[in-house]
Amino acid sequence: MSATMEDVIENGSATVSQLQPNASDEISAEEVALYDRQIRLWGMDAQARMRNAHILLVTIKALGNEIAKNLVLAGIGAITVHDAETTTEEDLGAQFFVDDEMVGLNRAEAAAPALQKLNPRVKVSTDTTEGIESRGADYFKKFSVVIVTEADFSTLTSINNACREAEVAFYAGSSYGLYGFVFADLIKHQFVIERERSNVETKIGSETRTRSLVSATTRKEPGGKFTEFVTKEEVYCPLEQVVVSQIDKKWRPRKRKAVSSVLPAVFGLWKFQQTHGRLPDPDEHKEDTKLFMASMHDSRNSLGLPLDNVDPSFAISFLDSVGTELSPVAAILGGMLAQGVINFLGKREQPLQNILVFDGDVTSAPIYCLRPQGDEE
Repeated sequence: MSATMEDVIENGSATVSQLQPNASDEISAEEVALYDRQIRLWGMDAQARMRNAHILLVTIKALGNEIAKNLVLAGIGAITVHDAETTTEEDLGAQFFVDDEMVGLNRAEAAAPALQKLNPRVKVSTDTTEGIESRGADYFKKFSVVIVTEADFSTLTSINNACREAEVAFYAGSSYGLYGFVFADLIKHQFVIERERSNVETKIGSETRTRSLVSATTRKEPGGKFTEFVTKEEVYCPLEQVVVSQIDKKWRPRKRKAVSSVLPAVFGLWKFQQTHGRLPDPDEHKEDTKLFMASMHDSRNSLGLPLDNVDPSFAISFLDSVGTELSPVAAILGGMLAQGVINFLGKREQPLQNILVFDGDVTSAPIYCLRPQGDEE
């Protein structure tokens, strides 16, 4: 947005100038030339905010590779890659930052040099210490966004809650063979939608259960056209509330039946982990298929979905995929999550609200807004 726009638009509690970086943080002419194509796509101010962002990425396996690649190429300011595990031969099949010679080395340190080569202007650092899930809010305050991948439910909720206390945006994601998810908790996020003004007056106030219109102002363009700038605000809830929430009660039975089976499968997997302290492994524990099916049905019921939403053949296919990394799926999920972070930093696009699930069987990625019923915050 230009300086002229700052003079025109006011957004209630926050002006547009407050949504932009300080003048001292503006990007250089060299960077403008380098990122010209994407600046044309999402604007100079969004690019400047990315340049000043420090991202924490937890776990750099196949999905983490894709997320890191997309964000570094987009021109974020800094990224810290956390991973306490070592590179194994299994990592070589679905990752492109490591090779045979790196087997046995720490996964973050092995990937960092190749990640740095993608964009020398980005500061790349690593954290190889264990126990990141137990670090308090003070640790996460230094980051603009925290992204956690391939973690169990306990780790996800611990870091999510710490980020909420630190008032830091949180994303999570995992890939399970042909399936996966992306989750976002941006706490409270304002963004500006730019559009041609219509003849219908834009009303300030609640738009959905999670979104409200804060303000709307206009600017007259050359030729008499009017551009409207609408500031909206999305309010989020943490993952621990999402997993005990139901699909919107207003949905008709037909729409409920169409909900992706990946949703109760992911929730069922987390429930299994909470109960048994591990991932299901039918090869080692013959009863795990039955136990996982029970967890998936419990999650289906908690979500308020019909019985036939859980197909036994799908449940077995999902279970067989747990622990498997497929590069194409990681690329799709990583692209979606990274774009979500870019949208968040840019403050110019509708953000993810709040969980996306991916089904590679039918190549679909529906988004569901889950929060406690009656929560109109």
